[in-house]
Amino acid sequence: MRILHTEWSDGWGGQERRVLSEMTGLAGRGHFVALATRPQCRIRALAEMAGLPVLQLPLRSPLDFGSMVSLRRFLRQQNIDIVNTHSGVDSWVGGVTAKWAGTPILLRTRHLNLALKRGWLNFIHHLPDRIITCGEAIRTQLMTHSRFPAEQLVSIPTGIDLENFRPRTDRRTVRKNLGAAETDFVILMVGILRSVKGHDTALKAFQKACAKIPHARLILAGDGPLLQAMEELARDLGVSERVGFLGFREDVADLMGAADVLLLTSRSEGVPQCVTQAMSVELPVVATRVGGVVELIAHEETGLLVPPEDPEAAADAIVRVHHERDLARRWAARGRTLVEAKYSLKTMLDRTEELCAGLLSKKKLC
Repeated sequence: MRILHTEWSDGWGGQERRVLSEMTGLAGRGHFVALATRPQCRIRALAEMAGLPVLQLPLRSPLDFGSMVSLRRFLRQQNIDIVNTHSGVDSWVGGVTAKWAGTPILLRTRHLNLALKRGWLNFIHHLPDRIITCGEAIRTQLMTHSRFPAEQLVSIPTGIDLENFRPRTDRRTVRKNLGAAETDFVILMVGILRSVKGHDTALKAFQKACAKIPHARLILAGDGPLLQAMEELARDLGVSERVGFLGFREDVADLMGAADVLLLTSRSEGVPQCVTQAMSVELPVVATRVGGVVELIAHEETGLLVPPEDPEAAADAIVRVHHERDLARRWAARGRTLVEAKYSLKTMLDRTEELCAGLLSKKKLC
């Protein structure tokens, strides 16, 4: 198959990581896979490093005619079978252009657990042959709140590369580099510092947990627009000396190998990759009961769930993991089993490949 992905986002979070892993995975299976994106986007450089063809487009607006003309030329020259769009602007440009160019199949991957307006002014949502959601919660949201037909929606959760996502530096060394002693109880958060991730809730929960875990440390891996605000909040709460702001990190697996629990305090989520990653390395998880998190965490079976924006409940769950280590390890082991069965990269690629091949086969029969 000959596949083109489009991506407008210049961030580097779960969405962009999924797009790149899907592209490289399918390319590794022998398909032609290319990317159309803006020059400044981080995914552009990483896709080029991976040896994938990249078409650079301005993508200035949803109806950027110049980008559409360039994209249409590429689709026809490269005989593209499938266009898969991902963000708002590129879904307009990519969707309209795919139909204009006569590309057989149009897909839209929806990464966020937020409703879409499906009125005729937003006709772009009517165009895809299928909308891929990253979990059942997002699929249900689009059916119940946005009135998308069930047959247009398919859930394919993001998969973890179980062979390559694993700690490569020993726990003692990583903890030493973090300034954490062997006796410290290390709480790890991984994610962009923005409001939806609820870092304010995490810091308040950490302050409360410190009263019962004197040797606790909170490590925040990620950058974002709320970095300065969260640093100020940590100082106001009197915990700044026990909180590490690491900024963006590539060594997430090493950090998870050195931590004692993963904390997720998001106000909204799809199926968060940091949770599946933690489960894959058998790191206990405390997470808010939002979106697709409940597809991963069964309370007291594969981790602990708490209400969003509830620092007290999050603190109690952290303390429980600390006090009941053996039980938490059993939850984590069950989590690894779940990820192996349903959330591996191989499973994601198999299902994506099957969907694309099936749609193309039906199109050729029509």
